[in-house]
Amino acid sequence: MKRLLLILILLASPALAVQPDEILADPVLEERARDISKGLRCLVCRNENIDDSNAGLARDLRLLVRERLVAGDSDDQVTAFVVARYGEYVLLQPKATGSNLVLWAAGPVMLVLAGWTAIAFLRRRRNVEAALSPDEEKRLGELLGE
Repeated sequence: MKRLLLILILLASPALAVQPDEILADPVLEERARDISKGLRCLVCRNENIDDSNAGLARDLRLLVRERLVAGDSDDQVTAFVVARYGEYVLLQPKATGSNLVLWAAGPVMLVLAGWTAIAFLRRRRNVEAALSPDEEKRLGELLGE
């Protein structure tokens, strides 16, 4: 019973981040606010969206999103406003353009380079072992005690 209660508390805790005084009276606007909030990063918690974060800054961002929606902004306008104010880091999934493209491509490029380096190293190592002359093989045998 205690485990079930603990699981329910843990599952419900992110939903408690949005305070009752933040919720908009219009359910359509509230749903839009929740959708936008799920794509915005809490600048305090890093990889948590502002809808799930209990940080004060996340609350301020949630209120800002709701203010912009009540003012009549579209979802894209709200997101653009927040990005203009806090930078692209506030997006949980930034667009792959400009300097972000370098960051998006860096991982796969480094993986390919590491694979190519490993293959080149193993090929060179195999060639070095096979390239011993008969005199070198004899000397190696003497050193190894064969």
